Amino acid sequence: MLASLSVEIFDAETGQKPSSSTFNPMSLVIENGWPRTAAWTGGELHIGGIGVRELAAEFGTPAYLLDEEEFQARCAEWRDALPDGEVHYGGKAFLCPEVVRWLDAAGLCLDVCTGGELAVAVAGGMDPARVVFHGNNKSFAELRRAVTWGVGCVVVDSFAEIERLALLAGEAGVRQRVMIRVTPGVEAHTHEFIATGGDDSKFGFSLNAGLAAEAVRRVLAAASLELTGLHSHIGSQITDLGGFTLAARRMAAFLLACEREHGVTIPKLDLGGGLGIVYRPGDPVPPRPAEVVAALREAVPAHLRLAVEPGRSIAGPTAVALYEVGTVKEIPGVNTYVSVDGGMSDNPRPAMYGAAYTALLASRSSDAPLREVTVVGKHCESGDVLVRDLPLPADVRPGDLLAIPASGAYQRSMASNYNHVTRPPVVAVRDGSARVVVRRETEEDLLRLYT
Repeated sequence: MLASLSVEIFDAETGQKPSSSTFNPMSLVIENGWPRTAAWTGGELHIGGIGVRELAAEFGTPAYLLDEEEFQARCAEWRDALPDGEVHYGGKAFLCPEVVRWLDAAGLCLDVCTGGELAVAVAGGMDPARVVFHGNNKSFAELRRAVTWGVGCVVVDSFAEIERLALLAGEAGVRQRVMIRVTPGVEAHTHEFIATGGDDSKFGFSLNAGLAAEAVRRVLAAASLELTGLHSHIGSQITDLGGFTLAARRMAAFLLACEREHGVTIPKLDLGGGLGIVYRPGDPVPPRPAEVVAALREAVPAHLRLAVEPGRSIAGPTAVALYEVGTVKEIPGVNTYVSVDGGMSDNPRPAMYGAAYTALLASRSSDAPLREVTVVGKHCESGDVLVRDLPLPADVRPGDLLAIPASGAYQRSMASNYNHVTRPPVVAVRDGSARVVVRRETEEDLLRLYT
């Protein structure tokens, strides 16, 4: 379990914090934003016991610094919060074979939503029986692979998929376990692109329109399918429990009604993920996993097996994105642009969602007064902005390193090769050691794709 709700960056040598009128990372307190091993020592930021200057020299920039201790502790916190249920890590947040091994060791199951994610899960040694396969448009090939590889559960998302999966399972001579994804008509207070529980959604079967009830009838009528549960997911980056508990009550009532109507037992209720994290000072502090589970338990009959799907709340605070400043461009009376060697290709979230981050001058201390700047990337887009209105020392200069916390979820997994920029490595750090778990792409990697 996490020791507290906040991680404080302080000077390990003096234990003092200077006046807030000048920049010094020692004065920053960001609840849940930085990994637990973040510390300011010897004039620079350390993650996992290693200084960022050393990490940049060895692995280059940009790079994602993944705190292994933080990741594993967050897995354990969710596992401890729901010992008699199922915790499925949402692989779309961030996935690689090494992370799969950490999940396996922690006793977590894994959610995937494509054949590619399923392949990574198996490459990392995860038993397919502990994998749940999501997705609104799984191909015949993906469904066939799920059946033949023995995937533990397929979450069906359309009437066409029910028909296809029943056919493939029948041909294979197996009874495939399934859950039905239901949209419960709950509007999460989040960005429209990541809200998924309302009636107008590409995901699942609408409860209010009667489509979910029809999906239950069709699955129960398919001899090659076994209905093991109902599933819902109302959205992402949610920081209050109201939407979760409302969806839980609606889903539980629907499940019990289906049991009564059809004379069957539906043992599991999967209420998805979506718990948010803190990205910058002033953000709402989300509830802890134990609080989430307690609220869901109150809303759901005790005999049902409960499942949850944390992704961002595990991966997000475990990584820091590290960049090098290339240019500083001041437009008097207008703005100051600090350009770094990455950008929207390694973090598209600000451009896509308007996601707000903070950043830290990580490679040295400064007594210069603060000024607000805009941190931008190197891409040929005016919208290539990483952080807006960021207070940084006025003497920030080329060669400085900037660190952006809360970079573990939906950054490497959403990264692209826009402008033919290669994707950064993921470097796992722990107890003073560092190792690459996802290598940096090269231009040769890009050129291999061309014929």
